[in-house]
Amino acid sequence: MFLFQLPDDVLYLILSYLDYKSLCRLSQVCKRSHHFTVRDTVWRRIAKDFINTGMTRQGLDLYPTILLKDRVKISQNWSCGVCRKDILLKWKINLLPWIQLDDDVLYLSQAADIGAYHLRGAEGGRFQHNRVTVFSGHQEDVCRFTLTDTHLVSAGGDGKIIIHDRKSDYSVEYYGHNQEVNCIDCKGELIISGSRDRTAKIWALRPNQLGKCLHTVPTYDRVWSVAISPSLWLLCCRRDWPREIEGEGVQAIGERSNPKESTFVTGTACCENFAPLRIWDTERCHLVSCLGSEFRRGAGVLDIAYESPFQLLTCGYDTFIRYWDLRVCSRKCVMEWEEPHDNALYCIKTDKNHMIASGSSYYGVVRLWDKRQTRCLQMFQLTSSTSSPVYSLCFNATHLYAALASALCSLDFRTSGPRHRR
Repeated sequence: MFLFQLPDDVLYLILSYLDYKSLCRLSQVCKRSHHFTVRDTVWRRIAKDFINTGMTRQGLDLYPTILLKDRVKISQNWSCGVCRKDILLKWKINLLPWIQLDDDVLYLSQAADIGAYHLRGAEGGRFQHNRVTVFSGHQEDVCRFTLTDTHLVSAGGDGKIIIHDRKSDYSVEYYGHNQEVNCIDCKGELIISGSRDRTAKIWALRPNQLGKCLHTVPTYDRVWSVAISPSLWLLCCRRDWPREIEGEGVQAIGERSNPKESTFVTGTACCENFAPLRIWDTERCHLVSCLGSEFRRGAGVLDIAYESPFQLLTCGYDTFIRYWDLRVCSRKCVMEWEEPHDNALYCIKTDKNHMIASGSSYYGVVRLWDKRQTRCLQMFQLTSSTSSPVYSLCFNATHLYAALASALCSLDFRTSGPRHRR
C-alpha cells in the first residue's frame, strides 16, 4: 500500500485526522495498518473529545500504561452506561466511609481505621479482600483523609489529625480542633483542616514542624469541605523539575499561575450570614474572594474539586453541581447542573476534561455528567433495598468505586480487558 511508504511522522500526522470509526476500520485492513493505528499518536486528538480517557485539558496523560485506543473504546461504555455492578465489601453497621484511589491501591476508611486494598488481577481491576496495610489511631470515626506521595493524613471525629508515613509504621498525631474535623486537604508542605468548631487551620508538613499550627482562620460557620489550589503544589514542584521533563501542559499551568497567590477554598454550612464558598490566602490568611452571591440558607458545600488553579467544581445540599472559573467571574458560576431528583450531592470527582461523577444522598445513586451537555449523561442506582448516600467515590479508566453506608461497590466498564504496554 502506497500510504505506508510515507515517512512515519508524515503518516502519523495524516492518521491523526481520521475519526474513530475510520481508524478502527483501517486497523482491520492488514497487520501493517494495525501496527500504525494502535499508536497513541493517532488517537490523542480523538481521546480528548471522549470522556474519561485520561487525557486532561492541559494535555497530560493520567493513564499512560493503557493504550489510548482501548481507553477510547472503554469511554463509549461510560457514555452508554454499559458496565457490570459488583459489591466488593459489606459491613453490618452503617458508617460514613471515605475512599481514595492511588494507582492500584484503594484506601477505605471504616469507623476509626483506614485500610489499604490492592487492585490486582484482570488489568488492575480485581479487588483483593485482605487489607495490606491498616492505618489507625483515632478514638472516633475517620471523617476524611487525603494522600500525598509519602503520607496519609487523616481527620477524625475526636478532633485529631494524624500524619501517617505510608511506607512505615511511623505516625504523628495531635488534637487539631475542639470538635470533629470534618475535612482535610494537603499539598506541598501544608495541611488545611476544617472543623465543626467554625475554624479552618493551616498546619506545617515539614519534618521538623509536624503538628505546628501556622494559622487559624475563623470562618464563623461549620466547615464541611476544604481544597487547596493546585498552584501551591505547582510552586513546590517546579523548584525541583528539570527543564527537559516539564510537560507542555504542566508548564502552561505554571506559567499562568502566580506563585504569590497560593490559596485554598472553604465550603461551609451556610447557616450564618456568610458566603459558603470563600477563597483564602495561605500566607496571610486574608479573605481573597467569595464565590457566588445567591446561596439559600442551609445550602452547605460538601465537596470541592479543583481542575486547575483557576477552575473548580462544588456540590452540596442545594442539589447543584457548580463550575467556577476564577478568570471570568467569582460572583457567578460559569455552568451549573441540577440533580434531577432534587437530592443533595455528597461528593464529586472529575476526569479533568469533560466528565463529572457525583454521588447523591438517596439509594446509592451515582450520576455521570458531560460538561458539554445540560442533562445527566448516565445514572446508576447501587442499592434498592435500603436508602444510602454515596459518601465518597473515585474512578480510573476502567472502574468506578463508590462507598455507601454499609458497602463498597464498583462499576466495571470494560467489555474486554485493555492491553497494557510491555
